[in-house]
Parts: sequence; structure tokens; C-alpha cells
Amino acid sequence: MVDKIRNIIIIGSGPAGLTAALYNARANLNPLVIAGVKWGGQLMLTTNVENYPGFPQGILGPDLMQKFRDQAGRFGAEILNVDVVSVNFKSRPFKIVADSKSYSTKSVIVAAGAETNWLNLPNEQRLIGKGVSSCAPCDAFFFKDKKVIIVGGGDSAMEEALTLTKFATSVAIVHRRDEFRASKIMLGRARANKKISFIINSQVVDVLGRDKVEGVKIKNVKDGKVKELPIDGMFLAIGQSPLTNIFKGQIGLDERGYVKRVPQGDGPGKFQMTTSVEGVFVAGDVHDYHYRQAVTAAGYGCSAALEAEKWLEAQSD
Repeated sequence: MVDKIRNIIIIGSGPAGLTAALYNARANLNPLVIAGVKWGGQLMLTTNVENYPGFPQGILGPDLMQKFRDQAGRFGAEILNVDVVSVNFKSRPFKIVADSKSYSTKSVIVAAGAETNWLNLPNEQRLIGKGVSSCAPCDAFFFKDKKVIIVGGGDSAMEEALTLTKFATSVAIVHRRDEFRASKIMLGRARANKKISFIINSQVVDVLGRDKVEGVKIKNVKDGKVKELPIDGMFLAIGQSPLTNIFKGQIGLDERGYVKRVPQGDGPGKFQMTTSVEGVFVAGDVHDYHYRQAVTAAGYGCSAALEAEKWLEAQSD
């Protein structure tokens, strides 16, 4: 079944996608948001969010995303909780297939987001938001005067560790090798901090605790010995994976798989949130592996929506 040709379809429903939906809905573009079965992005996996402006007492991640959704819906955004199966950006109108139905559209905002690379341990997944986290800037405050570990060996692991030292009493970096991918300057900063220790040639094999993290089991990869370490929190810093598989061969991706932003146009009216395909815009963590914050994703969503609106106006001139 083929749908009518829409002005714009937004793929994704985190802060970027729903902010774009809000702006496009208020511009009377009647956006369709294909939100995904698991809608709302990574904030749906967090508990207290204290660094999103406008909520001085903090707000639960799922509650914040429900407010995003309600606000976009109030102005007429249509939101479907289905997953995109495929896209065709090679001909116009663009075609998007979701839940066995094909949708046609003049323009698209790709805001599919990224997902944290987890260890995929059963107890780890159960305790996400209860001591297991993937974002030190988001959650470090909750670990004041507590002991935590960071799993990882790159710059992000060092950055997360240094952030956590502002609150935690001790931070142990657990890495499966004895050499680190981190740059010399970041590794040097971590080693110079008295609160940071290193557990090398080791990997976390279990997370302990019923209602919150109380410890981890760590296995030495060389001798196979397993020890228990009492801690209050575990942070994952082993990277993120952008949700871009369905876009391969349709728009330009970088070597990490993130969508490439390709500025288009000239002068002060130059578009910044464009991709390699004219009429396809991008916003949020699906292209941004640097900031990865809800507020920056929302900002990118606003920018993409405004540019898409301007582009659509130009097509009708």
C-alpha cells in the first residue's frame, strides 16, 4: 500500500527527531515521525536527568521523552511506533518502508540516533539506570563519595574517568589489554590523577546487585582468575554504534558508520544539516559522536527542521 506524498518524514524519536517534529508541525508541514517500536532514544534507559534545561529538580528520562512527544503531537505531528525496514533516496519522491507499508515524501530528516555498545551481560542490562551507565557527564553527580569503574581503553574512557573523579572517591579503569587506544595526553592525565587506578588484562564478566550495582566480577584474561570488586557504579566507554544500517548505499556515511553532514548552498543561507542527498537532512547522535547530549541533539533537530522547511519552500517557488 502506498501512502500520499508527504512534505517530510522524520526517522527517529529521540530529542533530535521529536524536536524536529515540533518545529515542522508548528510550520504546518504535517510531519510524520516513524518513531520505532522502541521509541524515545537512549533517554528511555536513563533515570534522573538533571542537565536538561528547564527542569531544576531533574526529570526521569522516559518522562522527559513523553513530554517531547506530547508537545510535538499537540501541534499535529503524526507519530508511528514502527521500525523502518528500508529507504530509497535514489529517486523522488523518497520512499520509506515501515511495518509492511510504503511512505512517500518530498524530504526526510534522519534522526535515528546511536546505541551504546554494552557488554551484554544479563545483570548489566537489568541494572541500566541503577548503577550501570554509559554517560559520565549525565550521571557522575549521583556517584558522589562512591566507588566506580570505567570499562574501556580509549579517549572516551579517560574523559569519563576524569569527569567521575570530581564526584567519586575512586575510579578504576578496567581494560582487556595492557595497551590503551587512548592518546598519550589523555592517558597521561588519567595516570596523573590520584583517584584513578587501572585494572589491565581484565574484563567484567558479571555485575552484582539485586536492585542496584553492588559489585562486579572481573576476570584476568591471562590467568583466568576471577575476583569480586565491590563498587557502586559501572560506566561503559567502549563506544557507540550509529543506527545507520538501513542507510548504507543511500546516503554518505563516514568510516565509523555515522551519517556525513555535507553542507550545501552558498553564502549566509548555506545549509549545514544536509547529507549527500539533497532533501535528506540529518540531526542528533546519528551524525554527532562528539557531544552526544540530549540538549545538543535537540538543537540539531531544530536546525534540521528549519533547514528542511526552508528547502521545501524553495522547491515550491
